[in-house]
Amino acid sequence: MIPYGKQDIIQADIDAVVDVLQNQFLTQGTQVPAFEKAISEYCNVEYCIAVNSGTSALHVACLALDIGEGDLVWTTPITFVASANCARYCGADIDFVDIDPVTRNLSITQLAEKLEIAEKANRLPKALVCVHYAGQSCDMQAINQLGQRYGFKIIEDASHALGAKYQNKLVGNCQYSDCTVFSFHPVKPITTAEGGALVTNNSALYQKATLHAKHGVTRDDSLLEPQYRSVADGDWYYQQIELGYNYRLSDIHAALGLSQLQRIDTYIQRRLHVAERYQHAFEAQSTTLPQLTLPQLSVDSGWHLYVVELPFQLRKLAFDYFRTHKIGVNVHYIPVHLQPYYQKLGFKQGDFPHAESFYAGAITLPIHPNLTLPEQEKVISCMRDFLTSVSHQLNA
Repeated sequence: MIPYGKQDIIQADIDAVVDVLQNQFLTQGTQVPAFEKAISEYCNVEYCIAVNSGTSALHVACLALDIGEGDLVWTTPITFVASANCARYCGADIDFVDIDPVTRNLSITQLAEKLEIAEKANRLPKALVCVHYAGQSCDMQAINQLGQRYGFKIIEDASHALGAKYQNKLVGNCQYSDCTVFSFHPVKPITTAEGGALVTNNSALYQKATLHAKHGVTRDDSLLEPQYRSVADGDWYYQQIELGYNYRLSDIHAALGLSQLQRIDTYIQRRLHVAERYQHAFEAQSTTLPQLTLPQLSVDSGWHLYVVELPFQLRKLAFDYFRTHKIGVNVHYIPVHLQPYYQKLGFKQGDFPHAESFYAGAITLPIHPNLTLPEQEKVISCMRDFLTSVSHQLNA
């Protein structure tokens, strides 16, 4: 089976992990700080905290922004459920902004209209989780301008987008957001096996996120509460000052990430080459293709996913056809508001029609750095053969 996504592991990665296993601390050693520093320098951002998943990073982002009971967070319906769940973990309410059918990211027009209505109803969001779907950045400057006007915080969910660019700068510099979150799951641009990170230029947000990710415990003198200290306390002393979580990343995972990060630009280029080949092969077919670039925004996708849209009546047929031919296509994503948990909160079919229409025809084709030319050709041939076999339905 040709998978839609897959990690690339080379001997240098294995050596880095083995070195930790044989010679270093497995956790709370040197590799996590080194990985955090490397991510910060790569993204040109001040602070980074590495955690055990992108979901954990989203959660601590919400916690660090003091999102809680009675607050409202907005995100897009076309994302993995974690982009919405992070607000629910904090007791906040969630709502969604429909997508732009062209960019497939949340619609700036829909966002502006919804904010205007929310202001009149005195129910503005405290934060917006904007998802860079498939590796393509949202229009962050436009979102930031709305954030300044309406007073909401901005979390970039860049789980798909390490190595992508917006306005010719790498995603993660946080010029237009309070913080950015990455995922290092094996199908993502680089992997730590499981892992994630939060980056920010805000020192107070970084301190709070660090506390929430590490049990709420600190040894930092500037954060310790003096009224609870004793003259008998020594260098062992620490305090728990928040109800935190154990979201730490191990040094084993960080060592793998450090090694992988050295090849991130090569990985992005390989993904782009696959996307360009697909684009050329399918441009005359009965499919809606992703945009290779958005020059008006100076956006360059990281090509985490390559998603085509078929006529809705053909998507299941195509999915089964590809799987029968040992090609591991997938669907990204079932709109979050249609999940049973969220329907029980009051969302329903028809709430976000652009997201639902996109989902009805979306199918993700294999794209990853080690997808060989013969494998790419098999995917292309399979798509062409399928479309030929159903041409009578397309012309009906």
